[in-house]
Amino acid sequence: MHDQFLRLSEVSQRVGLSRSTIWRQERTGSFPKRRKISRNAVAWLQSEIEAWIISREHAAQPAKGGGHVQ
Repeated sequence: MHDQFLRLSEVSQRVGLSRSTIWRQERTGSFPKRRKISRNAVAWLQSEIEAWIISREHAAQPAKGGGHVQ
């Protein structure tokens, strides 16, 4: 399997975050690191972006058995 590079516009569209939010989360270590693919271009590995999306989906799910207490 070959990993693909995703440019910022595609990453932003897939994860639903703005450019500045992506950069900010990357600096804090809560988003995958970009790779320099040429002198003037950066991109992210598709597999790392997909793994980040899955991790966010799991974090958003409520714990099982944690029903609402009234």
